[in-house]
Amino acid sequence: MKQIPEPEAPDYFLESFPRDAFPNYVWTDRPAALPASAWTTETTHRDGQQGGLPLTVEQSLTIYDILCRFTGTSGAIRQAEFFVYRPSDRAALEGALDRYRNGAPIEPTTWIRASAKDVQLIRSLGVRETGMLASASDYHTFHKFKPGGRNQAAQTYLEAVQITLESGIRPRLHLEDATRAPMQFMQPFIEAVQEMAASYGADLRPKFRVCDTMGLGLPYDDVALPRSIPRIFRTLKQMGLQADDLEFHPHNDTWLVVANCLAAVREGCAVINGTTLGKGERTGNAPLEAILLHLIGMGYFRDQQPDFTALNALVDLYAEMDQALPPKYPLYGRDAHRTRAGVHADGLNKFWWMYAPFNVPQLLGRPLEVSLTKDSGIAGLIFLIRQHLGIEIAKDDAELQGLYQWMLQEFDNGRQTSIEWEEIAPLVQEKIGQRESVAE
Repeated sequence: MKQIPEPEAPDYFLESFPRDAFPNYVWTDRPAALPASAWTTETTHRDGQQGGLPLTVEQSLTIYDILCRFTGTSGAIRQAEFFVYRPSDRAALEGALDRYRNGAPIEPTTWIRASAKDVQLIRSLGVRETGMLASASDYHTFHKFKPGGRNQAAQTYLEAVQITLESGIRPRLHLEDATRAPMQFMQPFIEAVQEMAASYGADLRPKFRVCDTMGLGLPYDDVALPRSIPRIFRTLKQMGLQADDLEFHPHNDTWLVVANCLAAVREGCAVINGTTLGKGERTGNAPLEAILLHLIGMGYFRDQQPDFTALNALVDLYAEMDQALPPKYPLYGRDAHRTRAGVHADGLNKFWWMYAPFNVPQLLGRPLEVSLTKDSGIAGLIFLIRQHLGIEIAKDDAELQGLYQWMLQEFDNGRQTSIEWEEIAPLVQEKIGQRESVAE
């Protein structure tokens, strides 16, 4: 074998993987369309609730408060949208609006169908912006309306936009099912909305939310419209739309929700709409904590970052609501940072960065964990004792070997479930707990 160059010190690629931050994107060529700034908007109170979250007014406002603590002064989440059809939804909106007027960082907005009747619901609520459902594909325009068709749908939406503008409320058009929609509908409709709004001034400049409603979008430039997310946003920007005129609202039906969000940002969309922790219709919305981790990696929020430790309160709240995250949900799931492999536990003992993607305890406020199984070896025991008691112990320690043999006997006798610290802690305390701990 040819001699491999031996460095004077290990190369940890610290520019990409800094010790005190989320992983960085080190661009070889910075994407030309990347927006100067990017951020997210939140839809837990609308799409999250629609997807099964049983929110009371109190729970709605608790979620809003947690998200405000999370975003702080970073501008990471700038708006949250609320239903308005039931008294409890309007009460939650009113509570959020009151908090916003008193300095909370997330602006409450509403979601309605693009119809004159629905606009009447929001005229007196005090919101400055509303989302308006404007279904864009022929799957919708030919089957939601009678007799149906693109022009009938567009005219219905435009009548509602006109009333919204006259009410002094900025319209945000939600182009539903855009990844199955013809540009021959979307482009003329967008132009008509812009022409209608032109005389109302910059404060009422309309926004356009591209919705990948069935999760069918692809993050690739070399596939055709309507599925190519980069091509959709490039086409809309060629019409003169600016980065902050555009939002992307995807779902995760085909597992590409995060990739599609990043493709949208790379192609010049400044705003991603989703929910923290991914709650939402069917397979869920874009998980904003994941999107923001990547936006930070791209170089956004350098001056002030959101506080990812604040979302642990949301994890706990969902568990109390019987809406707990799946154990292996990335970043915040119970087992997201838990290993059961002996080789991983041994690596954590020797150099914990070996099996940590970033400084999880510092950045997320969650521990690196080990569960004991027949495969976790004696290294798993050593890790747990060090983590919980601060005691360094050698592999050949007699008491440790005794605990290990007890553990192996459990599995040899047919045990299938892992052994957690809470179960083995009394035994460890009895055998080892009186020893002097060491400083980290």
